[in-house]
Amino acid sequence: MKRSRPPQLIDPVTPRRRRVLSEEERALWELVAKQVKPLRKKRVVKPELEEDGPTLVKVAAPRTMTSAPPAVLKTAKPAPPPVPVPPLAPLGRRERSQLSRGRKDIDARIDLHGMTQTRAHHALSAFLHRASHDGMTFVLVITGKGRTTGPESERGVLRRQVPLWLGLPEFRSLVVGFEEAHIGHGGAGALYVRIRRARS
Repeated sequence: MKRSRPPQLIDPVTPRRRRVLSEEERALWELVAKQVKPLRKKRVVKPELEEDGPTLVKVAAPRTMTSAPPAVLKTAKPAPPPVPVPPLAPLGRRERSQLSRGRKDIDARIDLHGMTQTRAHHALSAFLHRASHDGMTFVLVITGKGRTTGPESERGVLRRQVPLWLGLPEFRSLVVGFEEAHIGHGGAGALYVRIRRARS
């Protein structure tokens, strides 16, 4: 028969005291720690946007419309081409003769002489527009002959300018043609102007 061992009494666990490293052990530990290389971890590389590259913008999804369908964009109609301005046509010989003899009536007249160029231009434009609107046929534009003395450049400014103005596009839409008036209506200081009637 085997002899049974008497039960041993277990001493209560006493906490271990922390062992302090000696100077030699500490120096050895530091030497070993310096030689150990850490394990390499996979680096997570974040994509960096280039400075000159396009900026990514997160666009929200478009909202769905439940009430009304989207409006259809209307395409603008191209503007009609500008109407060409008709050229000036001189008065006929017969018409000029009838005007000079008083057989054709002069519907209206305007006297520009003595006005500045700016004022005369505005007055002539308003006069011709009104004449065209009222359905007139012939009007008389008095420019004056200018000074009879002094330098040539100062003489008859309106006498030279008014025929040039009548040739401009803004006046050609109102005027059919013009001619120097008869001596009885002012001669070289006036013009017979045939009016183009406004389109209704």
